[in-house]
This record gives sequence, structure tokens and C-alpha cells, in this order.
Amino acid sequence: MKYPIGSAFLGAVLQSRKGSVMRPLVRVGLAVALVALVTTATACTRKSENPGGDAAKTLTADKVKVALVPGGAHPYFQPWRDAGAKAKGDFGIGEVSYNETAGWEQTKQNDVLTSMAAQGYNAFGIFGVAPENINATFENLKRQGFRVGSLASCPAGNTNSADFCLSTDVQEAAYKAAKAAVEAMGGQGNLVHLTGNKVDSNTQRRIAGVQKAVDETSGKVKLLDTITDIDKDLQTAQKAVADLLAAKGTQVNGIVTTAYNPAVAAAGGVKTAGLPIKVIAIDDDPTIIAGVKDGSVAATVLQNPVGQAYIGSYALMKLSGGCTMKQPGVIVDSGSFVVIKTNAETYDKDRSAKTDSLKQDFDSKYLSC
Repeated sequence: MKYPIGSAFLGAVLQSRKGSVMRPLVRVGLAVALVALVTTATACTRKSENPGGDAAKTLTADKVKVALVPGGAHPYFQPWRDAGAKAKGDFGIGEVSYNETAGWEQTKQNDVLTSMAAQGYNAFGIFGVAPENINATFENLKRQGFRVGSLASCPAGNTNSADFCLSTDVQEAAYKAAKAAVEAMGGQGNLVHLTGNKVDSNTQRRIAGVQKAVDETSGKVKLLDTITDIDKDLQTAQKAVADLLAAKGTQVNGIVTTAYNPAVAAAGGVKTAGLPIKVIAIDDDPTIIAGVKDGSVAATVLQNPVGQAYIGSYALMKLSGGCTMKQPGVIVDSGSFVVIKTNAETYDKDRSAKTDSLKQDFDSKYLSC
């Protein structure tokens, strides 16, 4: 109810008292009653308003439009495109689109998200460019009523302002990779760690994971060097590997890589150089899998980008349909898998099984529907 109804009410009261003189106390009481009526009516109207527009409504699956937005173009995210399309078909989602045009700048990614929201997208799976600042982006989207998942990377620190984070436990994955390197090296020697952007919180977690495995050797394995900021592109990684092998190749017994481009560069560079260095890679670039099969790469640790996009889209659909997170901002490990020569042909079965179990976990552990 709005003010005109209050006016009618006042008129009716005045008409009922026609011919009499209203005492001041009655007039004050009437005024108070009118203010209360108008305030209550206005409050009722405001409560029913929907500040988030259509995005804040409970939506059927076919009305959900999911945007999968990495920070820019990178080989790791290419499986998101097909995984999103599969989620669309399997779950009846209205639309699942992939957009990698941000160019690895947070402001540009924010512009992409704003543009997609204006186009009607109402659920977002995001790999934040700047983990230390991405919570502000998540909070802005959620204020507008959108559902938000942090995919493949969680914000820096202990707070995740997205509805959930579905990502590799990167410290655990790096630990597994370094343990595999130590084993391949026979438990002793010099190890080099090749990784990504030094200021990225995920890189710091990977460094911690490698250091943990090295510390467990009680000095038998020495971390000779940690080389960061070489995952920008393959050319940058190849130059770093070439420089390393030229300067210290004969001193290195093992290389553990925890970023995509350095892994490809190390696999190719060591094989070409013919040095007896044990390489532990990450992910499943064809060059790396071929190296595992022919023995030039000792092992690789796989992540689960398919599961991140597929289950991330599913969870966003369920949240858009009225479900809530039992623990808002919960962090879920999407899985990591050590692949060696003996399971190089069958590893994807394990990864698919993990994706299936993630769906079951969201249904039974993480979502309240």
C-alpha cells in the first residue's frame, strides 16, 4: 500500500467527524496512526522489490545463463568450453558460454563480467586474474543478485566471497609432484622448481608444497632453485629452461614443474639436451603425455579443468534454482592425479570418477535444496 491509500483513510476519518471539533490529542493520535500506516505500507512495498532483478529470482534450469570466464587465453582452460557445453546438455541449462577475452588484467576481466551481465547472464564461474582483489568482484556480482563460483583458483587469504570455490588444492598437487620427483631421483640430489607468477597466492602455495616434500628428505634432496614468472607463454618458459640447462644442467638431477608452459618447455628441453634429468610435469598436454609414455618424462600431476567447469556450472544452476550453500564460500578440491608410465593409458578414468563424485558431494554435502 502507498500514500494515496493513507489519504483516503484520512479523508474517511475526517468525514466521519464532520460537524465536531477535533481535540489536539485526537489530531495527534490520528497523525501518528497515518504515519504508521504509510510507513508500514511503504515498507511492505520495498520488501517485495527485487534489487537483483531477474538474477535474484528462483530460476528454472532453462532460464539460467552461465558465463565461464578465465582471466585470459591459456591452454589450461580450453577444456572448459566443451565441459560447459556438456553441462548445458546434461542439466538442461539455458546457456553456458566461455569467454577468455579479459587479457590477464583484473580491470579488463571486470569489464567482461559487466558486459555479460548486461547481456542477461545471471551465473558466473570465474578464474580471478588477481586473487588478492577478486573478492571485491565477487561481492559486486552478488550484490546484484548473481550466483558466483570461483573456479580453478581461490582468493588469496582465508576469505572466499563467492558462493563456493572449486579448485585444485594446489599445495597438495605440488607436494605430490615433488614427492614423485624425489622418488624418481632415487631420494637424493638437486631439484629445481619451475612455476608461475610469483605474486599469485597459488604460486606461493605451490612453492610451499614443493618445500614440504624437500624438507621430508632431511637434507638428502636440495632445492637448487625456484624459478618463477615463466608461465606467461611457451616462449618465455622455453627460454627459462634453456638458460637453466646451459648454466646448471649438469648439476640438476630433477625438475618439478607446477605450471603448464614450464612443464611443456622442460619436457621438450631436457629431451633435446639428452641430459639425465628426471622431469615431473603438470597437466596433460600431448607433449607431456607422450613423454610419460616414452619415459622422457618421469611423471605428471594432472588437475581437473573439466570437472571444474562441468560441476561448477551444475552448482551455479542449482543455486539459481533456489538451493543454498550449507557453508557459504566453501572450498572444494577438484582433484589431482599422479600419472606415470603404467597408468598413462587409463588416467582419465580416475579423473572422470572424481568428477562424478564431486557432483554427489555437492548434492549431499555442500548444497541445501
